[in-house]
Amino acid sequence: MNRALEVRERVQHNNWTALRYFNWYRVVIAGLFSTLGLSGKLPPDLSDVDARLFVGTSLGHLVFAVGALITAEQRALTYRVQVYAGVLGDVLATTLLMHAAGGVASGIGMLLVVSVTGACLLASGRAAVFFAALASIAMLCETFYGTLYQDYAHANYTQAGLLGAACFGTAVLASALAERARRGEALAAARAVDIEHLSRLNEHIVRRMRAGIMVLNHDGGVVLANDAAAELLGRPSGSLRGALGSLSAPLEDAHRQWLRTGENPAASIIGHGSINALVSFTELGSPESEQPGTLVFLEDAAETRQRAQQLKLASLGRLTASIAHEIRNPLGAISHAAQLLSESPDLVAEDRRLTDIVLQQSGRVNAIVENVMTIGRRRDVVSESFALGPWLAAFAQELAERFALDARDLVLEGLDPDITVRMDKSQLHQVLWNLSENGLRYAKAQPRLRFSAGVNDANGRPYLEVRDSGPGLDDAIADRLFEPFSTTESSGTGLGLYIARELCESNQAALQLVERRAGCCFRIVFAHPGRQQRVAGV
Repeated sequence: MNRALEVRERVQHNNWTALRYFNWYRVVIAGLFSTLGLSGKLPPDLSDVDARLFVGTSLGHLVFAVGALITAEQRALTYRVQVYAGVLGDVLATTLLMHAAGGVASGIGMLLVVSVTGACLLASGRAAVFFAALASIAMLCETFYGTLYQDYAHANYTQAGLLGAACFGTAVLASALAERARRGEALAAARAVDIEHLSRLNEHIVRRMRAGIMVLNHDGGVVLANDAAAELLGRPSGSLRGALGSLSAPLEDAHRQWLRTGENPAASIIGHGSINALVSFTELGSPESEQPGTLVFLEDAAETRQRAQQLKLASLGRLTASIAHEIRNPLGAISHAAQLLSESPDLVAEDRRLTDIVLQQSGRVNAIVENVMTIGRRRDVVSESFALGPWLAAFAQELAERFALDARDLVLEGLDPDITVRMDKSQLHQVLWNLSENGLRYAKAQPRLRFSAGVNDANGRPYLEVRDSGPGLDDAIADRLFEPFSTTESSGTGLGLYIARELCESNQAALQLVERRAGCCFRIVFAHPGRQQRVAGV
């Protein structure tokens, strides 16, 4: 909505509110006079009064005031018409009441000053003179009529003139004050619109931020949190309220440590669904304030690792490009010489075994170079959303054909057709192929591999698990499983799982080892299918 239009609407709303209050004043005054007139309990000074005219005018003014109130509530007429019509009705009714009570000496004419003042506050400044002139003319006409036909004293002219002058003075003063009030009101309305727009913008920014944001009060209770924080902590959107300990015990421990030491935790905390979250705390307000608060930032560690990975891969790409040629040339010469030597008919068996070792280790070094170059020159991520079930079924069929597996060796579970994931298909294929090869290498019983899929109810992120029937891993190996060049086999390069994890993180997914005792279970936690990646590729 246009800012000027919003300001105008706010000012108009305030004007209608003021008119409503003024109409209630009319209803109260008219009701009071009607009650006094009907009960015959008028003040002694008004004992000599035309009761019939007084009561009739009071009742008529009451009906008029109620009608004006209803019309203002329904806004049946324009604001200006209702203000002018109300003033005309007030002047007419007050003049008749004053005449019924014996003229300007009755004191009822003072109500005209109130009516004129209220009208000047409601209307523009140019109407002030009109309202004052109207009230003065009405009083003078009533006094002139009373002097001719009801033997008013000539002093009534003086009182009418003074009362008219009071109306003019009050109108001018009220008009000036009202103009200043209107300018201040317009400025306040403009500032209110600006503040409201800024508040909406801030709220939109906070809610759309990928980083989780929470505000804690001095007691450690959550008073504000955005959707990202709710997702990281596995809570429905808008439900992060109450004590921090009831929402996340690790986060509460980190907060207590920060309060005690003043240092943010160096390690990540475990959010919901094995999501690692980096947390940092910042104090809100000055330490001398009575109730300082705390601002909490939560960030998915996968996204942070992805940004760090980009820098790492860029450096690694430059390094591998510079050394690959230098390594592969002598390596090719060594392997070629060993191959030629192995073809010699005069080579004895012991020497032939040594040449086989040279060829085997040359091939291993070449595989390491190929894997490192694959990391360095990895192409951009082409993420797409697709149904996991059909894709995984096709992958399982390809795997079964490649390793001659039967139906008892491969089991697919939980393949809901509604599960949708977002990832680069070729990179997902590479990750699953690596996990499957490792699992088949160590599998001891049927089924040798088990694939299961699902969706985390708390954060909506789909996952895929690959479980084998092998002996599992001990703690020493499991702790460095994803480190580069970490392997238990003499023929392995130790880069397979490292590359698999890097590929997952480049797609804002996470590769985790969730079970290592009775066989190994690797879980791929995909990015939320409905949220765009911040980084398009690596």
